[in-house]
Order: sequence, then structure tokens, then C-alpha cells
Amino acid sequence: MLEVVEEKISKEGEDVGEVILTMKGIDKSFPGVHALDHVNLELRKGEVHALMGENGAGKSTLMKVLTGIYKKDEGTITYEGKEVEFLNPREAQKAGVVIVHQELNMLNHLTVAQNIFIGREMMNGKLINDKQMNQESKKLFDRLKIDINPTQKMGELTVGKQQMCEIAKAISHEAKVIVFDEPTAALTESEIEELFKIIRDLREKGLAIVYISHRMDEIKVITDQVTVMRDGGYVGTIDTATSTKEDIINMMVGRVIYEDPKTKSNVKPGAEVVLKVENLNAGRMVRDVSFELHKGEILGFSGLMGAGRTETARAIFGADKLDSGDIYIHGKKVNIKNPEDAVKHGIGYLSEDRKRFGVVVGKSVAENSTLADLDNYMKGPFIDKKKEEQVADKYVEQLKTKTPTVEQLVVNLSGGNQQKVVIAKWLVRDCEILIFDEPTRGIDVGAKSEIYSLMNDLVNMGKSIIMISSEMTEILRMSDRIIVMCEGRKTGEMSIEEASQENIMNHATMRD
Repeated sequence: MLEVVEEKISKEGEDVGEVILTMKGIDKSFPGVHALDHVNLELRKGEVHALMGENGAGKSTLMKVLTGIYKKDEGTITYEGKEVEFLNPREAQKAGVVIVHQELNMLNHLTVAQNIFIGREMMNGKLINDKQMNQESKKLFDRLKIDINPTQKMGELTVGKQQMCEIAKAISHEAKVIVFDEPTAALTESEIEELFKIIRDLREKGLAIVYISHRMDEIKVITDQVTVMRDGGYVGTIDTATSTKEDIINMMVGRVIYEDPKTKSNVKPGAEVVLKVENLNAGRMVRDVSFELHKGEILGFSGLMGAGRTETARAIFGADKLDSGDIYIHGKKVNIKNPEDAVKHGIGYLSEDRKRFGVVVGKSVAENSTLADLDNYMKGPFIDKKKEEQVADKYVEQLKTKTPTVEQLVVNLSGGNQQKVVIAKWLVRDCEILIFDEPTRGIDVGAKSEIYSLMNDLVNMGKSIIMISSEMTEILRMSDRIIVMCEGRKTGEMSIEEASQENIMNHATMRD
């Protein structure tokens, strides 16, 4: 039986450090989203404490509340025995609470030392004292037992070395609590070993560390405790040494699926392969990815943040440069260099960031509907407005888009109806392969159901869909087959009949 611990936890033969930070009953809402629902976290000196949960569980939001990026609605934060509320990250840093972000926040044209002390430069009169900053940086690196030249330009270092500089910067704030957000996402095996040595050293010196990661094997190697969050709520805290990977996964995904998951594929036996991808490579986030998409199929792409799903879709669509690999449509090899090529071959892409890549919010429903097929709506040098409005009216009715007229500006529509306008754009173009990237992100439950019905209608019409989703319930409800990715690679492929939350999560946390 898995023991969930909320009080003081001690390990055999080891004294528990003094509590340095307690977050109790932390609640935070944004318009339409209850991001944190009375979350608890207790952190001790000399402890590495994992913070885990699926995408959207609330981990980053909790840390942003801690460091003053967001203001909490309810709850208390007690730090070093006193109730506190940091107003901004600088205030948190001064108190010794710092974050080492996944996205490195360095200026490549400056030296290592200049980056470490940026915004709090050491001065010699009115001049910056680079010599003193170099000396202090050297002391920090000596303390961390790492060999980096403080005078070297940051842009000349490997990602691993840049990560070490971020840690040195955190230490320079006299940090007592350090939050590591996915610190190994871009590191090599040897760099990870170096990082772990540093973390163990920091732990021995009494620092308290919050370690956010999706890598299950790392959690077992480097952490002492694990706190799990789910859907913005606190699930519990367990002892790493006495828990298993399965225990943690069960805590992460142990929700009730209110929508009935699909139990049987709707794809006809022997259905044509409309899209085949072989050994696709694009940057560091798409590595040797291969899969097939059948006519009338919804192929779900699952995985945790940074798995490379969106990058794979963008590479297929020609939005990102392809390094190597082959793409076949109806068995014929095609060369897709840009989105225009993809559209010509019948591929439409509904971006997760629809306001940036999907619609022009300052244009009308009608204008957006014909964007991908504008040549067919021209009358000489002008757009045939009547023809444009007729086709827009057709898809407003077919998709049940809620808008007073097709002349309504898209900016005035709800998120769900904006998404329908994006879909209309690709239907007007008559794309047969549709890539839905997070199709229901930011839209309400009722609109979600309409999007699901629409997707089912599309595959019944013979369209084929790749659906990227971070929502496990969505993947299990909609997919005929599921591809799971982790760190740029395909780590699993399963039929809907064999899919489960646990099975998917197991592959989503699988290392190379």
C-alpha cells in the first residue's frame, strides 16, 4: 500500500533537516481557470524535493507564486519561520529563493561573469569592475567544483556549461532554496552526471532544492521526497526511496475519466496509408521519428512537455527546417520545404497558438475562411466578396460557428468559435490531412464537445487527423491509435484497445 505523507517524514538512519519553506493551501485562479486548488508543499534544508505532475498540473504556477511572479489568492507561505509574500522575483532572490529555468536566460554576447552579475554589477567608481566580477565568478565555480573560464563569452559554451553558469548565478544570490525546472532537458549524459554531483554537493551544504522533472529515473536517483500535483490540486507527498515508478504514475494520472474513452478503432481494416513519415530529424527535438497515418484515422500524439510533438508536426508541415527523413503522401515521396508546399499536398495545420498562427483576429470570419485558398476567390485584382461570404456562410452553418454574421471580426469570437474558423479555413482548401495541435486548449467544455463531434465528422468524410494533445482524457476519448513521444523520440505506439493512462505515461517518461 502506498503511504502518502503529509507530516514530517524521516528516513531510516538519517536526520530530517529543519523545515525552511512551507506553502499551505495555495489557491490561484485566472479567468476561466482554477490553476491551483489549495496546494501544499513542505521543504527541508538539505533535501532534494521532486515536484511532479502531468502538463498543466500547476507545478510552474506554484513556483511562480512562490517567487512573486504571480500573486496568490489564498493560502500562506512560511519561509525561515516567518510568513512571507514576495512581490517579485528580485525580492525572492534577495531572500535566497531562486529558480534555474529550463529556458536559459543568458546573453550570449556577454562574458560568463557579466551574465552572472547582470543587473547587480560590481563597480569601481562609475565603471564596471570586470576584474572583481571575474574573481568572484571563479570563487563560485571553485565552490561548485566546475571548470569554466569567467572571461569566456556565454555563447561559446555548451548548453550544459550554460546550465552550470545559471546554477552559479543562483548561488551568488546566497541561495537557500533553489528551484530546478526541467534542468536536464537539453543535457548530455555526462553533463547530467556533473549536474547531479553539484546538486548532491548543494544538498550536503544544507540547501533546499525543488526539482521539477518528467524523467522518472532521475527522480529515483537524485531526490529524497516527491510531491505530486494533478489538475491544479495537491495529491500527496511520498518518500522516494520506498516508492516505485508505478506509485508515482498512479498518483499523477489517477483521475476519473468523465468522458468515455474509445474502446475500439473506427478505422476500416486495410485502410490506405495517406501519410508515411520515415526517420524524420529536425533540430534537437525531432530525432528519427517514423509513423503512418491511415485514411479516416485519428492518430493521437501523446507525451509530456518538451516531448517534440509540435516540432514533429511543424517539420512535416514545412514550418521548421527538416534535417533529414522522408515524407510520403499516398505512397509517393514528396518534398515539403515550406507550408505552401504542405498545403499543395493537402496538409492543413491547426496550431496550438491559433491567435498567432491560425487566424488573423483583426479580419472577419469570411476573410479568415478563405485565407488558405485565396486564389480561387479573386475576381481580377480584387477578392470576390460575394463568393467569399457564400463559402463562409456554408461552413458557419456546417460547423455551427456562433457568430452574428460572417463579417464579424474573429477577435470578438470565443476561443471555441475561433477554432472553428481555423477548421473552416482548411476545409475551404479541401485538405485531406489535418494536424490538430492542442485542438481544445483554452476553450470551454461545451465547445470541446463540439470540436470532438466535428473531428469525428471529418474522419467519417474520409479526412485523416493527427491530434496532438496534452490531455490524457482527450487522447483516450478521440484516438484510434496513439503515438507516444519523449525527448524528441517515438517511445511507444499502441492501438486504442491496449491504451491506458498508465501505459501512455510509462512510455512518456521513458528515456533513450
